[in-house]
Amino acid sequence: MTPTARTVQVDLAERSYPIRIGRGLLQANPFNRALRGDQVLIVTNETVAPHYLGPVRTALYDRHVETLVLPDGERFKTLETLEQVYDSLIAARFDRTATLIAVGGGVIGDLTGFAAATYQRGVDFIQIPTTLLAMVDSSVGGKTAVNHPSGKNMIGAFHQPRLVLADTATLDTLPGREFRAGLAEVIKYGVIQDYAFFQWLERHLDAVLERDPDALAHVIEQSCRDKARVVADDERESGQRALLNLGHTFGHAIETATGYSSWLHGEAVAAGICMAAWMSAQEGRMARSAFDRVAALIEHAGLPTRPPALEPGHFRELMGVDKKARGGRLRLVLLEGIGNALVTAEFSEQALTATLQRYLEAAPEGGQ
Repeated sequence: MTPTARTVQVDLAERSYPIRIGRGLLQANPFNRALRGDQVLIVTNETVAPHYLGPVRTALYDRHVETLVLPDGERFKTLETLEQVYDSLIAARFDRTATLIAVGGGVIGDLTGFAAATYQRGVDFIQIPTTLLAMVDSSVGGKTAVNHPSGKNMIGAFHQPRLVLADTATLDTLPGREFRAGLAEVIKYGVIQDYAFFQWLERHLDAVLERDPDALAHVIEQSCRDKARVVADDERESGQRALLNLGHTFGHAIETATGYSSWLHGEAVAAGICMAAWMSAQEGRMARSAFDRVAALIEHAGLPTRPPALEPGHFRELMGVDKKARGGRLRLVLLEGIGNALVTAEFSEQALTATLQRYLEAAPEGGQ
């Protein structure tokens, strides 16, 4: 019996593609139809491979398939690891008809996508995300990258996948901490542009935390719809797409300062959203009660609302290494209310300084 799939279309003219969401989709093998050639490299990591490499490889029985299993963790999202992908492609003598399939979370998806964008000036790739964060955010929209020691995702390219396949059954094996980290990006969509979704999360977050199948499917579909709409309007982040980075300027600084090791990306983004919301309230852009609701929802999700204790001056320097900066001027995503975000360089440096002092001095250690 073929599993029922929800489909969200990312409309980008000739680069359009579907996001298929449902339970058991790997077994149904709908990704085979997205392949335009016989050469396939599956890229995954040592945590995911024991669960899902076999089913994906089995589904590709009639193709020339190579596999690459990488170490697991954000600290391996580097140029050195990327070189291993190129080595595998060249050793297999893969040409421009090759397809890369990313099976894993955001690190694997971003790294594999960047390899696909740059190998022989661009080949096809497919995203099979196996974490909630990857399903609702990093697998959608074509942003691919690796990290630099001085800044997260500083080396990358825009390269859209042919297909995103979100099999919600893969979330059964996802550890609780990783699952909660994905909820930071889910909450983000409600905070920046979808007040109705934010209200739904306030009412139904317990069902999501219990991984109720219907609640999960709704959360993934609505998040993908919200992101797909923004990406379709601004594919290369020249304007409104930057709104999707709410909390990320603060969050990326947390990740960089901690060496991409102790904090998960979603945890850092959660703390960053709280910092951006508090600063917005400090500037009088939105009510303090709106900040309280944002922080309460993040806390209910089991996510940190504060960063670790870090030196504010150094943290401010790390924030300056940000892709939204223009002409050396920092731009932030701030809030004028829940569901109403904006990207601006017109903010009070005093409010930013007060935010960093409040959140960084004597803040608790660790990502939990």
